[in-house]
Amino acid sequence: MQRLSLLPGRPWPLGACHDGGAVNFAVASAHAQRIELCLFDAEGRHELARTPLPARTNDVFHGRLPGAAPGLVYGFRAHGPWRPDRGHRFNPHKVLLDPYAREIVGRFEWRDEHFGADRQHPAHMDLRDNAPWALKARVSAPRPAAASDAASDAANGAASGRLHTPLADTVICELHVRGFTRRHPGVPEALRGTYAGLASPAVRAHLQRLGVTAVCLLPVHQHLDEQRLVQMGLVNYWGYNTIGYFCPEPRYASGAGGLSAADEFRAMVRALHDTGIEVLLDVVYNHTAEGDETGPTIAWRGLDNCTAYRLPPAARAHYENHTGCGNTLDIRQPRMLQLVMDSLRFWAGEMGVDGFRFDLATVLGRGEHLFERHAAFFAAVAQDPLLQRVKLIAEPWDLGHDGYQLGAFPNGWLEWNDRFRDTMRAFWVGQRTTRGAFAQRLCASSDIFQPRGRSPAESVNYVVSHDGFNLADLVSYAERHNHANGENNRDGHAHNLSANFGVEGPTEDAAINERRGRVRRALLATVLLSQGTPMLAAGDEIGHTQRGNNNPYCQDNDITWLDWEHADEALVGYVARLVALRRDKLPFALRWYDGLADGHGLSDLTWLRADGHFLHGHDWQAEGQAVLGCLIGKPGRAGAPLLLLVNAGSEDRDFALPGGVWEGLLDSAEATGHNGFHGQGPSPYRLLAHSLVLLGAAGHDRAAATIEAA
Repeated sequence: MQRLSLLPGRPWPLGACHDGGAVNFAVASAHAQRIELCLFDAEGRHELARTPLPARTNDVFHGRLPGAAPGLVYGFRAHGPWRPDRGHRFNPHKVLLDPYAREIVGRFEWRDEHFGADRQHPAHMDLRDNAPWALKARVSAPRPAAASDAASDAANGAASGRLHTPLADTVICELHVRGFTRRHPGVPEALRGTYAGLASPAVRAHLQRLGVTAVCLLPVHQHLDEQRLVQMGLVNYWGYNTIGYFCPEPRYASGAGGLSAADEFRAMVRALHDTGIEVLLDVVYNHTAEGDETGPTIAWRGLDNCTAYRLPPAARAHYENHTGCGNTLDIRQPRMLQLVMDSLRFWAGEMGVDGFRFDLATVLGRGEHLFERHAAFFAAVAQDPLLQRVKLIAEPWDLGHDGYQLGAFPNGWLEWNDRFRDTMRAFWVGQRTTRGAFAQRLCASSDIFQPRGRSPAESVNYVVSHDGFNLADLVSYAERHNHANGENNRDGHAHNLSANFGVEGPTEDAAINERRGRVRRALLATVLLSQGTPMLAAGDEIGHTQRGNNNPYCQDNDITWLDWEHADEALVGYVARLVALRRDKLPFALRWYDGLADGHGLSDLTWLRADGHFLHGHDWQAEGQAVLGCLIGKPGRAGAPLLLLVNAGSEDRDFALPGGVWEGLLDSAEATGHNGFHGQGPSPYRLLAHSLVLLGAAGHDRAAATIEAA
């Protein structure tokens, strides 16, 4: 085997960096005794050369290979103690992937050679070499200066073309790159299910029609399919199993025009920006695909296990598992924090994305034991000149002790509000909740966010996401139907707050379908007219069904691929109407309401019973009372008061209008949302069952709407 002659090089940047005449390699490990650079043929099958990195600066091993060029395929071998009981799992028989790889060579095959420990005797090292089958990195060429946003980002904190859509105007659509376009008839067949497909004119036209301002992409970092899924012939479709924090998932690249996955991704971002749509990424910095102590050795475990992962102090052969995925990244460690920060800067800078949604984000703020609002990660992001300018969204929980942290993240962070989700589902689908709970969730969960000095916009309001029933199934199934997942229907949520309204699944019963349609439209209106930042789940606007599967994480097929052929065009138009109404009127301003009256005697926010009197006392907490009104004296953008009327019950009700002349803006009971009402209070308004209505005071006199106190 050829032996290389390396110069000392530099300890930065981490990874492989081509400088025109050589490639500098730098890899961090606080506990390794020696790290070898291994070079391979173009396919990564045959090891051609191996030599130790000649220099070490603090905890970074480094070396410079003169004459090397982009395209070089390489990996590492790390030498050190094999002491799982002390957290050390060094095994030089395993070729390791560079954590900073910009392109990964090979497709992972589940073989015994990938496991650092002997699978029959876990305390012993496995001596078989995995070089022919290990994942390797390929040295990438630096981006031309004219094509890079990184320099301008460093200088002024804003990537070229970034939109910076204000939160008051932000409407998010969560979608899967592959599933959104895989069956879209307007996308050329060769581009379906790819980054290029998402950038196609037909897809962008649909998003523009809806009026969404940002797409939040399910994970696009390169990931692995778990061994259990592969053995069942399934895949990790959602992608929450990262192996490449700097690599776009190659399975979503079309290769059209000879573009690499990274270049195709960048082109997609530019196209969406040209359409006025921001790109947010769902990112997984809480665990890696290496799993628990029974998992494979791919990168971090072999380079420096006890720095990369949180290990129980009294059982360091095992892993703390705050994620439910076997391990937890330890970003208390400076090098792991650096990895996360460098990855975020890469995507926000070189790739041009506009923000991130952090999966199981409580992990990122964990100190020695509990969540810390001022943890090092949050401080690092807050001071970063680029990252402080992008949108940051937390999934505010993990599976560890005290992991539920809704409302506890730093100011400026948005948070997925599952309290909104559950309350609104319960209210509209007929479960037990109260008008008080409904009002609090509608108004940005003021009981949670306001006392902590947070903005209403920091509540991300949704009733459906990728996780759980989609909207069509929420009103069509009382029970989950996850048999296709191969777990005997045991996986997924059992507490869905769903209903089938008489028949489980599809039905020809017109009355049931009418009721389902009303509830679905009312839920959409509740999300899009609420105070906070609304989020839709892709496919809900076209009526896509997952056939009752509320956990289709492993279904890369027509369960998850959106069914554009049977798209409900009326529903698409209805959602577009709602988004336009929000944009034009912004019913709730993005400030906290106090209920106090102005000089004309008009309160900024007033809650009403159906008889027109104020809600008070027992009215708020009585269960089973599903009718209320909200007089918004000072909306966000409307020039006159708005009146929101809600009837989640199964019977039509008369609602006594406040004084003044009122005009209809929306009626969710109608398939189109049209409301042609024009009338004057205190005459009653016929409020249909399972409906939400928005009325506007005629004229521009804020004193036009008055209330007769009880």
